[in-house]
Amino acid sequence: MMTELNNPAAGVMGEAHLKTSMRKVALTALAGTSIEWYDFFLYATAAALVFPVAFFPESTPTMGLILSFGTFAFGFIARPVGGIIFGHFGDRIGRKRTLVIALMLMGIASTMIGLMPTYATIGIAAPILLTILRFAQGLAIGGQWGGAMLLVTESAPADKRGWYGAYAQAGAPVGVILANLAFIIISATFSEEFFMSWGWRIPFLASVLLIGISMYVQLNMEDTDAFKELEEIKQQRLAETSGTHEPVHRSPVLEAIIKYPKRIALAAGAFLSVQVAFYILIGFILAYGSDPGGANMTRDSMLAAVLIASTLQIPTQFWASAYSDRHGRRGIFMLGAILTGIWAFALFPLVDTGNFWLITLGITGGLVFLGLMYGPQAAFFTELFSTEVRYSGASLGYQVGAILGGAFAPTIATILWTEYAVVWVSVYIAVASVLSLLSVFMLTETYQTSLQATD
Repeated sequence: MMTELNNPAAGVMGEAHLKTSMRKVALTALAGTSIEWYDFFLYATAAALVFPVAFFPESTPTMGLILSFGTFAFGFIARPVGGIIFGHFGDRIGRKRTLVIALMLMGIASTMIGLMPTYATIGIAAPILLTILRFAQGLAIGGQWGGAMLLVTESAPADKRGWYGAYAQAGAPVGVILANLAFIIISATFSEEFFMSWGWRIPFLASVLLIGISMYVQLNMEDTDAFKELEEIKQQRLAETSGTHEPVHRSPVLEAIIKYPKRIALAAGAFLSVQVAFYILIGFILAYGSDPGGANMTRDSMLAAVLIASTLQIPTQFWASAYSDRHGRRGIFMLGAILTGIWAFALFPLVDTGNFWLITLGITGGLVFLGLMYGPQAAFFTELFSTEVRYSGASLGYQVGAILGGAFAPTIATILWTEYAVVWVSVYIAVASVLSLLSVFMLTETYQTSLQATD
């Protein structure tokens, strides 16, 4: 029988099959994470436009908005919990099955929000159920990131981990674009009365597509080679002990915390700058740019600026990820932190001009520079941890960084702006960038690490 060594055609066919297989995995991860983030960001838009009236009608408008955003925060509180739960099972039963459960949970929770009776129908039970469903969304988003990025990075060739990991990372900006477009289209298509009563439900009901994607992953994807190799090692060790009993192991989450406390903490620190800048650029900036005392732009104009900037963020993330495959993760990550911190002081003067294109430039600069960090992050966090605790370790670092950096960023920015001056928001972004820079500096380079490494 001819081998690939003396049969070049077989080698070419094998390489072509690998590329086709990886393309399928990458595009599936992109589709799943895009709709997952779409659902997560969709809630933020509805919390500002609809939920105060639909679920808190007996409160004053200001208090209704505060209560509505309070339910929004539950999603962030749930994210680390989701990271712990899904990390445990992702390291125990596999990346694929855990990702399927996370996608299914998000699809069901978001669809049910679209079917929710309002306060006028069931009274106080309505906001309580809404909060529970938002918590379920947070659990799902806390679990899906680890599953999606490991399904891609652990399946990718060693010299393409960053590039393929960028497909999972692209889901966030794509989700922002889809969520904003959904509400813009629905509000433009229907009357205000229909929008407030039934129209807002349509984007949530569209989340049923995520259930279909989860079924596709379950039926058509295989688990990663790294996890399958880990399972083989476990079976060999079990056989060596005569199969009498399986050794008792601690929870993968506890194992990760015990083995890699410093790496988890530094991974969370590395993510701070991304989260602080991101939620200021897609959330706080809308309120600031449309404020009569500021640029006094229309909300649609600010939304359009964010859409354009998010679109340009995507190719930047792919470029940075490909660069990290050739030159390492730390250098491009630290460059992104430096540029994000510096650009923070150009952002608000550009917005204050009231010129749409200069505002778009300001937001684009911020999202593009944080994209230098967010693009390679999937591969970087994957390579920080050994296989048996990789889902748990990476998810903990990511989700702890998310709640510390993202949950309160718009609120802190609003307080700094209203109580002091908007320049202090720039200082806030810069401080987060410095902390991320120091965190990455204290981590070792990882891009040549073997993902088959186990302890």
